[in-house]
Amino acid sequence: MKTAWHILVVDDDPQIGDLIKDYLEQHGYRVSTARDGHEMRRVMKRANIDLVVLDLMLPGDDGITLCRKLRETSDVMIIMLSAMGEEPDRVVGLEVGADDYVSKPFSPRELLARIKALMRRTTGPLAEQRKARRLADLPSIRFHDWTLNRNRRLLLAPDGVTVPLSSGEYELLLAFIENPKRTMNRDQLLDLTHGRESGPFDRTIDVQVARLRKKIEADPRQPKLIITMRGDGYQLDADVEVA
Repeated sequence: MKTAWHILVVDDDPQIGDLIKDYLEQHGYRVSTARDGHEMRRVMKRANIDLVVLDLMLPGDDGITLCRKLRETSDVMIIMLSAMGEEPDRVVGLEVGADDYVSKPFSPRELLARIKALMRRTTGPLAEQRKARRLADLPSIRFHDWTLNRNRRLLLAPDGVTVPLSSGEYELLLAFIENPKRTMNRDQLLDLTHGRESGPFDRTIDVQVARLRKKIEADPRQPKLIITMRGDGYQLDADVEVA
């Protein structure tokens, strides 16, 4: 395990914050805490944060608002925490850019398992295996006038504007680009993006597809690039070439 993983826990309940901090530090992580969005931003300005554990109910800006703002400028991994465990609440968290969701009450062991699973998706052997399947000698790929620079993990719109992507959106777009005009069902997309160890919610892929469409489609309600193959899954309907 990387010895310097730095996790930021944002929760206005000091008991929960201290509990998570103590448990994660026992397992070799570096942990900072914040009680609200103001403190979160202050910590993130002075430290390189790898993952944010973000409570949904916070004073001032709530977790949904903070998650949305983070996604405008950062691809930091985000796990949402909340006592509200109904599916609509989980979906809202995923829609605004969270990578995973843990409902209160939860055990620190469960949270640790989610953190490890999420980090395995972006680093370590599983990520390296996915990376090896990619066209590593082609730093940039073009599809329908869009350009994905894999070295810098940047998506450029046809007009040259950089479009920010969360880690989940990047992995999903890459899965489509590596399999253009191929219909893939949810299970296949989960294998290519999340890995089975993460135990994602059933609607994770649907939510991420919707988020991705909002960023690359002229009209997300009538998509022309990422199309739905009714009963079968999704397909990237575009030619892919070296930029």
